Amino acid sequence: MNFRSRKDSMDLEINLTPLIDVVFLLLIFFMVTTTFSKEAEIRLQLPETVSADKPDSDERFLVIQITKSGVFAIKGAEDQEPRELINASHRTLQRSIRLAATGMSDPVVLIRADRQTPHEAVIKAMDAARHQELYQIIFATDNTR
Repeated sequence: MNFRSRKDSMDLEINLTPLIDVVFLLLIFFMVTTTFSKEAEIRLQLPETVSADKPDSDERFLVIQITKSGVFAIKGAEDQEPRELINASHRTLQRSIRLAATGMSDPVVLIRADRQTPHEAVIKAMDAARHQELYQIIFATDNTR
């Protein structure tokens, strides 16, 4: 009979290959699902008007900026710069408006659309604000004449 202990005959080793595979899969997952915010200012050419009232203060305004190519950016009262949205879907727009409006009491939606912005993009912004129960909407104009 063989009465040797099993510890002598068995060497333990840890195989790191599956662990490295899992780490790489997690890295790829987080790289794909991460959203990057671009902190650049959006250039807009506002429609012109002869007379325009200046807003009282910026703390009540939730600003939605729309470029002529239909790119949205939203700025709440606590934001320093408008945050550009990753896409222009209705769901993303609603979620961003809800997040920007948190903590604001009775916010007014200020839509700053470029003069060449498609009508559809402005209506999409108004509809997303309406779904968040924000009914006070004003439009920014340029009165440089």
